[in-house]
Amino acid sequence: MEKQQMLINGERLKQIVDEFADYGRTENNGVTRLALSEVDIRVRKHFKRFCEGLGLTVKWDDMGNMYARLDGIENDKPPLVIGSHLDSVKKGGRFDGVLGVLTGLEVVQTLIDNDIKPKIPIVVANFTNEEGARFEPSMMASGVISGKFDKGKMLQSTDEHGLTFGEALKDSGFEGAKENRLVEATGLIELHIEQGPVLENESLDIGVVECVVGMCCYEIEVTGDSDHAGTTPMSMRKDALFATNSLINEIRDKMSKLDSELVYTIGRVNVSPNIHTVIPNKVVFSIEARHKEASVIKEVEDIIKGLSHSESKEVCEVKPTKLWDRDTVWFNDQLVESVEKSCKSLNYSYKRMPSGAGHDAQFIATYLPAAMVFVPSVNGKSHAEDELTSWEDCERGVNVVLQTVLELVGS
Repeated sequence: MEKQQMLINGERLKQIVDEFADYGRTENNGVTRLALSEVDIRVRKHFKRFCEGLGLTVKWDDMGNMYARLDGIENDKPPLVIGSHLDSVKKGGRFDGVLGVLTGLEVVQTLIDNDIKPKIPIVVANFTNEEGARFEPSMMASGVISGKFDKGKMLQSTDEHGLTFGEALKDSGFEGAKENRLVEATGLIELHIEQGPVLENESLDIGVVECVVGMCCYEIEVTGDSDHAGTTPMSMRKDALFATNSLINEIRDKMSKLDSELVYTIGRVNVSPNIHTVIPNKVVFSIEARHKEASVIKEVEDIIKGLSHSESKEVCEVKPTKLWDRDTVWFNDQLVESVEKSCKSLNYSYKRMPSGAGHDAQFIATYLPAAMVFVPSVNGKSHAEDELTSWEDCERGVNVVLQTVLELVGS
């Protein structure tokens, strides 16, 4: 007789998601839980109590990252880490981030229910200030412990009221010791809602995330001349906004020919002097592009740099300035294959896919083995109160993590 496959308790998972959503729940069933705010401190304390009720030992490091540890058979071995973040944006959703933390709790509870002691320790992690909604930048704490951000600078980041991250951290009671940082692990698995429409559109259960895509961000400054809107003939104008319109059409035409997976956005446009009776003399706009292949990003940058030589009839000066970029972060091949194997064993439909958004796992992956699992987002919605992932999809995602854990550290 074939042994029955171990699965998580879906009803319990639903209850715990609802329970944690009570911390910062909004009128429209979303969540506002800014990093180190009063409500975030309360949910951290609840997380601590919950973990201790399961017999886990809870510590936190000098950036407030929390680590709840379930001992294994060989406690001198690096742990397997499951986690994400508990903070949210203003009027965000109930699933973004928190589902990845609660995945760890449900996996641990399932192991305990089945009297399974893992070969090595399991740690459930809550990374501080992933969203960057109160203190910029996003993924702040995972960025510090991975060496991507300077801790001193991060401590000086301020919120809209002028309070620094360092002050808020000290006041929270969750400023721990540097020696508690995550410095070694057998691997990290982060389950997250997709925050996009691909899985739902293709009727797939799971996204096996291969990488977090690289990107570049530029600012384009277009300079012309201001003149009277009623007296200057069209042929004699240096209209910076008309020139910008030509540039945007050029960008879209050229970038659309590069690769079907390339995404690019002009998200900010500032027009000066922004008066309806004056011809605009300056436009500054942003252009960012994302793709997993460095060669495609290079082609994008070549197009952007070439804009300075574009000639529109407005004869305006065009100046591109690179603001920042990041390389694609590829997840650990063995962990990705383990996640894929779990999908197959559960007969869940899936696809290998990149993540266009940033996550704590991308920073952790730069110094420890890491992988990510996506579950579908209804209508691709996230960072909004109507963000939704069905309970069935949540359950499937956590089952994938459970099977992966059993394969990696099952006794």
